[in-house]
Amino acid sequence: MAMQWDLTETALALRRGEITAETLLDQHLQTIELRQPQLNCFVTLDEAGARAQARASAARHHGGAPLSMLDGIPVALKDNIDIAGLPTSNGTAELRPTSEDAAVTARLRAAGAVLLGKLNMHECALGATTDNPHHGQTHNPWRAGYTPGGSSGGSGAAVAAGLVLASLGTDTLGSVRLPAAYCGIVGLKATMGLISTRGVVPLSDSLDHIGPICRSVRDTSLMVALLSGEDSGQAGAVAAPPGWSPEPQAGDSLQGLRIGILDQAWTADLTEDVAAGFTQAEQVLQDLGANLVPLSLPDLTPGTLQRPALLVIEAEGADALADPLRQTPDAFSDGIKSMLAYGHDAPAERLEQAQRLLTEAGLAVRQALEQVDLIASPTAPQTAFAFTDPAPVNQANLTMLANISGCPAITLPCGVAPSGLPLALQLMARPFDEAELLGAAQILEKTWGRLFPPDQPERLYMALRSRNAAICSSE
Repeated sequence: MAMQWDLTETALALRRGEITAETLLDQHLQTIELRQPQLNCFVTLDEAGARAQARASAARHHGGAPLSMLDGIPVALKDNIDIAGLPTSNGTAELRPTSEDAAVTARLRAAGAVLLGKLNMHECALGATTDNPHHGQTHNPWRAGYTPGGSSGGSGAAVAAGLVLASLGTDTLGSVRLPAAYCGIVGLKATMGLISTRGVVPLSDSLDHIGPICRSVRDTSLMVALLSGEDSGQAGAVAAPPGWSPEPQAGDSLQGLRIGILDQAWTADLTEDVAAGFTQAEQVLQDLGANLVPLSLPDLTPGTLQRPALLVIEAEGADALADPLRQTPDAFSDGIKSMLAYGHDAPAERLEQAQRLLTEAGLAVRQALEQVDLIASPTAPQTAFAFTDPAPVNQANLTMLANISGCPAITLPCGVAPSGLPLALQLMARPFDEAELLGAAQILEKTWGRLFPPDQPERLYMALRSRNAAICSSE
């Protein structure tokens, strides 16, 4: 069924002429029409622009000259990433006009991707539920009334529900990987600086990343290869080492791979479902040949990092958003203004202490990775939870290690909990070791398979099946 294709399968079908970019877009627009009212993923949908891009892509495919594997592929972006001609809200009430593409948007456009629009997010990317006071809640495709995670919640839900084949989010303490984990799909935070953040509304210059959210590991590899590259116009952007590639090596085992398992200080607060799922995942790692190595991070515990990390984000966010806060204060909720004011007013010595602690913690993580090839953990201590439940304060305890260290990290689904919600595994690697990271993830994906929400509306299946039959009969 088409809605279960990943990006790679769809791209190959486009190249073989089995489907056209225009038909593919129609398929996704109908899915959006059916599911957007329930899920609320999109803030801005650019149907006219997408149709023009799909027509151009169809002509290129017809002429045998697609621009890339992404030519004709429906993609959408978190609403803090600029798309020329579309407004950017950054999750606030202000729809700021934009005339230039973000660096990543320009790369997608040059590759022929069909840009469908902008996706809902937690306000200012400062939170992990996507319960947005201005644009409404985005619901998890696995269960209505449950968070898809955040802050890139619209990006995660849109891919999981089949509204787009891939999306982009931003990740400051885990905001790509948490939605991917809660929605049962794949999310990657690459090495710090490898993907330019130029044209993205900043939150924390020292921690912000952009990352792809996809249905498969191979899609993720394709996306990060496209998005990566030195950007002389972006402070902090870095060039990959000579010969760098995110292309995973083909393989069927993890034989000889040393995988670090964090000690109880980092796993003591896992929910029962997550703890049981991770125990099963550890067994799979061993069955595939990995050597599991107990790993300690001396002097580091989640409790010592949570508040300093948030303080740095609040302080850097207050500085980055100073102009819109002053010019359009009513566009921000009182909660966000309070958090940013707290960061703005923090004593300099306290902020310096927090920054120093994060720097030391990042070094400790990188040093730990000198002992092992990868670090494995649950992506989050819990599965998705109801909007009516208090947001757990520990959501980003495990994901934040990759942000403060600048290391690449990926989340992929590793099963379904007894509650019926996705479980997820996070793997973290040394800087620029994306190929090894993606290679291990791809081997694990072959074992676990992909996940699809079980409660897609029957009429959606019927509509897609009918359209697919029509496509086949016309060939």
